[in-house]
Amino acid sequence: MSTQETLMQVRVRAVTYEADGILGFELVPMPPLKELPAFTAGAHIDLHLPNGLLRSYSLLNAPSERHRYLIGVNKDAKSRGGSRYMHEVLRSGETLTIGAPRNNFPLDETSPMNVFIAGGIGITPMMSMIARSQALGTPWRLHYAARTRRNAAFLDVLQGFHNQPNAELRLNFDQEAGGQMLDLSAIVQSLPAGAHVYCCGPLPMLAAYEQATAGLPPDRVHMEYFAAKEAAATDGGFIVELARSGKQLEVRAGQTILDSLLAIGIEPPFSCQEGICGTCEVRVLEGTPDHRDLVLSNAEKAANDRMMICCSGCKTAKLVLDL
Repeated sequence: MSTQETLMQVRVRAVTYEADGILGFELVPMPPLKELPAFTAGAHIDLHLPNGLLRSYSLLNAPSERHRYLIGVNKDAKSRGGSRYMHEVLRSGETLTIGAPRNNFPLDETSPMNVFIAGGIGITPMMSMIARSQALGTPWRLHYAARTRRNAAFLDVLQGFHNQPNAELRLNFDQEAGGQMLDLSAIVQSLPAGAHVYCCGPLPMLAAYEQATAGLPPDRVHMEYFAAKEAAATDGGFIVELARSGKQLEVRAGQTILDSLLAIGIEPPFSCQEGICGTCEVRVLEGTPDHRDLVLSNAEKAANDRMMICCSGCKTAKLVLDL
């Protein structure tokens, strides 16, 4: 755990059913905290779970709220213990350690209109963006896809925007009568002039979204992944030097840089181990990373001055990291 990370204690004030397989958690500050750190739309927090796991979840309440954080957790069938713990063990009244909010999926507040596309649990980062758009008076449109209504979380909150100025809600349940898959090409082609578009959902949706938006200016296209789309770099065969300690280690075949660090007792901050949360970001002082993450932009990757050590590798014989 990084000594620079801001940690705080919160209490689970409430656990609520939001949809089949999705629970909502309301987290409130514990003394001496009177309010929680401010956050921006699209931000997430890291939860340090009592079972030793670190997991990241999007904040879904309005950024104007400081008295609580709201998160939604989908019980993943392939859970490595994070979502399973949240669903089966954690109860209201218990305490948790969390990190301060961070944002890899920010809302551009200068946009004349925001169009949100969400699939399943991908609705969570959109909730705070919608609240912020409402507060700014920015017109917005949401395309929300789920298998059925029973699988769609936070419908009661979203229905509350019905008939409100500047708000447009389009629900799509592909396994219900009359339902069909979202036509992302049609959605993108019908974007109002200057609109920014945001997408979060399962990998096939995001792949189709990337293809549909390929012709748009990159600064108007935003997305967040909840799962990796390519394998971590595990070819090994290079040296990592830790600038602060002066230590060197060899990354062997079958290992990530993170694996190699953990093997010698060095434990930097990490969470998802898939390159999607940004927790393990480290500055690169020398060498060329083999970027495999879904956090850095193409321009940030080209700069080669930082990397996600849980999944990215090395294209040169040696990497010098700010560790």
